[in-house]
Amino acid sequence: MPIYAYRCEACGFEKDVLQKLSDAPLTQCPSCGQASFAKQVTAAGFQLKGSGWYVTDFRGGSASSSAAASPAASTTGAAASTSTPSTTAPSTDAS
Repeated sequence: MPIYAYRCEACGFEKDVLQKLSDAPLTQCPSCGQASFAKQVTAAGFQLKGSGWYVTDFRGGSASSSAAASPAASTTGAAASTSTPSTTAPSTDAS
């Protein structure tokens, strides 16, 4: 059963109520007794977990994220290897 947040527009009283989906919304404020008790729009209090959900679809070694990282890594590696000058002296072989 979901928990709904209610707020009275007359006195400002707030309350979270556990209700069935089929229950009618509350309208009478338990604090002041007026008919200005209304549901509030709130964020969901749960997170979808497990395989198959968007949160876990692209974690770890997925093909799309490794393919996106691979060209960038190879480009920086090639640029780094061409920008460093060679410090080894040419070999002079006497034979």
